[in-house]
Amino acid sequence: MATTPLKLGFKQMLAEANAVIETVSVPDLPYLQDDPDVVIVDVRDEAERERDGAIPYSVHAPRGLLEFMADPESPIYNEALTTDRRLVLYCGTGGRSALAAKTLVDMGYPEVLSLAGGYAAWSAAEKAE
Repeated sequence: MATTPLKLGFKQMLAEANAVIETVSVPDLPYLQDDPDVVIVDVRDEAERERDGAIPYSVHAPRGLLEFMADPESPIYNEALTTDRRLVLYCGTGGRSALAAKTLVDMGYPEVLSLAGGYAAWSAAEKAE
């Protein structure tokens, strides 16, 4: 069965996101974690977070609810996601956090970064220490 080609596939979406967002490497993350104006945001699903763990002190805002949790007018707004702070998003390997970071930039967040390699890269670095 043939399918109609998509106007915009995930590869193009990721390329567009990466063109407008900043990324941070795992080795640079500790410098940001020490900054009180930085919030580390886990955009993975709850099941992933429970199964695999999380970066310490990260705020959980699943990608499926991110726009609602990031909008002060939403009933489920998370005050940790204020536009006054720099947000560092992470997911499993970096794709979802890049797309999520672009969403927040589109919403008007001034400082949003995506963790390159996501939780997998962070976890591997922790095990290597």
